[in-house]
Amino acid sequence: MDVTVGVGAVSGVSVAEVLAAVDAVLPAGARVARLATLEARAAEPGVRDAAAARGWPLTGHPAAVLAGVAVPSPSARVAAAVGTPSVAEAAALLHGARLVVGRTVRGRVTVAVSE
Repeated sequence: MDVTVGVGAVSGVSVAEVLAAVDAVLPAGARVARLATLEARAAEPGVRDAAAARGWPLTGHPAAVLAGVAVPSPSARVAAAVGTPSVAEAAALLHGARLVVGRTVRGRVTVAVSE
């Protein structure tokens, strides 16, 4: 199964943190087609280099686009911080029909997986 992993993270997150969060939630047998995130986070070295380390394409989306995606777990705190109530779930759903893993927080990284 090809999946998209939506990633939200704090500034300064490390490659190891991002990869550990993805590995913790990735369904068995899933093949990552891409990482997707907020445009600003796609430029974060930890996120960018995590994608590169695994050979995953990385797609960044503007906050306004992510804000237009209906998600099961919106966050007012995230909306106030980055301009969209969801990063991980919204980014995943832009590339997949349904979530197979909902918003999951692992330390300083939030991930969601769609297929």
